[in-house]
Amino acid sequence: MANKHEIVEKNIGLLAIFAIIAISFGTLVEITPLMFMKDTTEPVKGLKPYTALQMEGRDIYIREGCVGCHSQMIRPFRSETERYGHYSVAGESVWEHPFLWGSKRTGPDLARVGGRYSDEWHRVHLINPRLVVPESNMPGFPWLEENVLDGELTAKKLSIFKEYYGVPYTDEDIANAKASVAGKTEMEALIAYLQSLGTALK
Repeated sequence: MANKHEIVEKNIGLLAIFAIIAISFGTLVEITPLMFMKDTTEPVKGLKPYTALQMEGRDIYIREGCVGCHSQMIRPFRSETERYGHYSVAGESVWEHPFLWGSKRTGPDLARVGGRYSDEWHRVHLINPRLVVPESNMPGFPWLEENVLDGELTAKKLSIFKEYYGVPYTDEDIANAKASVAGKTEMEALIAYLQSLGTALK
């Protein structure tokens, strides 16, 4: 007579069911506590919501595929912290939807790039990266200087982040969103976003 273990091993359907149960239980044990931990659900001290211009810049960052080559998460290893700065903590990303941590580093990590270079450096770098980093293989984005924002959807974006994700935007932030971005270039918006990265945690 086959033992119980052998019965499970020889029945692929039963094995699949038990495997799913085991994986589900492990997932619950690993992930559920994180949903209630203060360190992973509360913003770090000094974290500010993106301004309307920074929010538009973030959307441009996503649209242009920057996340495909640049991560935004510094691992807690000496080799990373010496190069990029303090390792990333969950409280920096509580208002990020979607997360832009990334994993591929064709270019350097950008989690702490805010304030590291001037606005002009970023402008030149985005138009032609090799003018400031000769060995760079990053493409240029000169059209960002020409594309102008109208701000038609900016207030709606802030409202969604406030309503669904709990980002503490005020009614004034939302009311002034369109006016604060209208007429600005996509270049200005992207630079504003880049200059905000990592500034809450030094």
